[in-house]
Amino acid sequence: MARTRVIIMGAAGRDFHNFNVYFRDNEKYEVVAFTATQIPGIEDRSYPPVLAGKLYPKGIQIFPEEQLPKLVKELDVEQVIFAYSDIAHLDVMHLASWVHSMGADFRLMGPSTTMIESKKPLVAICAVRTGSGKSQTSRRVVQILREKGLKVVVIRHPMPYGDLAEQVCQRFETVDDLKKYKTTIEEMEEYEPHIDRGAIVYAGVDYGKILEEAEKEADVIIFDGGNNDFPFYVPDIHIVIADPHRAGHEVMYHPGETNLRMADVVIINKVDTAEPNCIEQVRRTIRVVNPRATIIDAASPLFVDNPEAIRGKRVLVVEDGPTLTHGEMEFGAGWVAAEKYGAADIIDPRPYAVGSIKATFEKYGHLSEILPAMGYGEKQVKELEKTIEAVDADVVVIGTPIDLGRVVKINKPSVRVRYELQEIGKPTLEDVFKDFPKK
Repeated sequence: MARTRVIIMGAAGRDFHNFNVYFRDNEKYEVVAFTATQIPGIEDRSYPPVLAGKLYPKGIQIFPEEQLPKLVKELDVEQVIFAYSDIAHLDVMHLASWVHSMGADFRLMGPSTTMIESKKPLVAICAVRTGSGKSQTSRRVVQILREKGLKVVVIRHPMPYGDLAEQVCQRFETVDDLKKYKTTIEEMEEYEPHIDRGAIVYAGVDYGKILEEAEKEADVIIFDGGNNDFPFYVPDIHIVIADPHRAGHEVMYHPGETNLRMADVVIINKVDTAEPNCIEQVRRTIRVVNPRATIIDAASPLFVDNPEAIRGKRVLVVEDGPTLTHGEMEFGAGWVAAEKYGAADIIDPRPYAVGSIKATFEKYGHLSEILPAMGYGEKQVKELEKTIEAVDADVVVIGTPIDLGRVVKINKPSVRVRYELQEIGKPTLEDVFKDFPKK
């Protein structure tokens, strides 16, 4: 029987997972290529044989997404699988129309074909948009479960931007492990805060193997999601974060709306800084699309190392990269701290940007008074460093989740901004986990 010829559109995450769990050993299909977008430098590589399996002894080539029409024609493709996240519903349908115009089927894969069941109790923490507050929520849940005497292991949504064959299954216990695995700034931002609190983090490419390893040492597993993707695993409790700073987005982006409709618990985060009417708009939407969900209000209070260092100064604000770029946020914790603690001026970094940092500003036109901490490779880290060095500022306000000064040389005084999750009123996350786990 002829195998259905498939291309998987992705961004080095959901695409590889869908292949591993559904296509790798499936003789009904032949995956002839991956395409890649969003992340610089991940195209023009191969998905290696060690991951691709027996049906693909030479691996599978990865191409830039813009080559899709050529690939569909030349490789006689019948199905195109869309497999990345945080994209507007309208843009998903534009992609569908693009694929259909080439004569191929356009396919979205759902939970029943992509989720793996865990032998251990599992909590999934996801969001409706990038930058809603998954990280601080994950840290809060880890804290609650550890206080119950449980050993908690975190599995982080994939960010495999290096050598895929070396990133099959990674275990992070110390900061030294970040260096060992040559992690990018984006990976450090997600792993380091957990490591600092004594939690073990797993990540990589093969989330079947990763789960098997995590189950060996965990009482409970936390799936710490990426972007606004839905879980890779079947959750016992599914927590989803909504952001009232982007009210309405909870039902406008794929697959964030899927998360909202699946959620057991929805946290309306940032209620301390969002407009009341936006908070209520999000609350009404949750009640309409998922009336069974428990709703929790929460704030993300800021903690600044030395707030007086900001007052009256000309500051450069550096924020989490993905939150600002495809997350479309115009500001983050660093900008809020600069305003709150009386910065005399927030410097526009765009005239000073070099290389790929300059290209990032050109691509994401909504950015102005903030510098995204892009660091997908050594070259980009150096360009970030040169940009910071060139900016005429008195102080750098760092709103990234990691100690950026450990990765990038900063040639001027810096102040670090941290943020955590704080539930407001009732119910709380402690109420949610009162009788957990029951498994």
